[in-house]
Amino acid sequence: MAHRKLYLGPLTDNRRWDMVDIRADDVFVVTPPKCGTTWMQTIIALLFSGDPEVETELSVKMPWVDIRIREMSEVAARLDAMQHRRSMKSHTPMDGVPLHDRAHYICVFRHPLDAHFSYRKHVRNIPMPWFDVWYPEDDPDGITFRRFLDGGAEGFDTDAMPLAHILQHYKAAAAVADRPNVSLFHYADMTRDLAGTFARLADVLGISHSDSVMHQLVQAASFDNMKANAERFAPSGGKGFMKSDSDFFHSGTSGKWRGALSDADLAAYDAMMDAHLGPKDRAWLEYGSSGTAPA
Repeated sequence: MAHRKLYLGPLTDNRRWDMVDIRADDVFVVTPPKCGTTWMQTIIALLFSGDPEVETELSVKMPWVDIRIREMSEVAARLDAMQHRRSMKSHTPMDGVPLHDRAHYICVFRHPLDAHFSYRKHVRNIPMPWFDVWYPEDDPDGITFRRFLDGGAEGFDTDAMPLAHILQHYKAAAAVADRPNVSLFHYADMTRDLAGTFARLADVLGISHSDSVMHQLVQAASFDNMKANAERFAPSGGKGFMKSDSDFFHSGTSGKWRGALSDADLAAYDAMMDAHLGPKDRAWLEYGSSGTAPA
């Protein structure tokens, strides 16, 4: 931990990374929650295997290392026993993840308001009642959005995903984005061009498949296919962890916050975004490579 920032939350303990022996061909998926983490992990699993029918079993085969739920000794032993190329997940910003010179880091982002509204839906689908403090089911006074804007980037607030934490994720990733082994992806670009996302990621990871295989892999990672086969693709799918595996893949669309926030809410959000990011960075964080909202 000597060269990493400490992130401790109700779910997160990034000191757990100290027990992982990193390999040069490891692939880290580093994202704020609800920004396309599972989608990106699935794409990587498909590219690793070249098999559109592969059983991804992400929570076991590509574990979320910094979550406290599983004993770290067991997670570390499982990772150490893997003979194939490994991938791991983290919701810790890049300044809290061990940065290896040759391992690959895939950082995925989404419009902060889309991520926030997706998280609102997600917390109703998981058995973790402490989220009710931040995300009350009945919220006529708008507590949830106020806490989204007011929450800190670290400490207890970390796992409730306030805007400050998303901004910390983006700044930490952007600070190392000039490294050849760090790549930034955006949910909007994945939605607009999934085949292009596969091609770019395959190039980044040095993976090659025939055009026909790539076409099958892209189809397997489509939103409709993942939702239709939610027990296979959702984290811990088929094990009863979530109330509904299918609801994990709620809609895959963007912009659900439009019409749901007041002018004052949006003005407060704009002020915070503009205080932390320049116009170019803000445009990318919200809309990806297009830099503008879809027509």
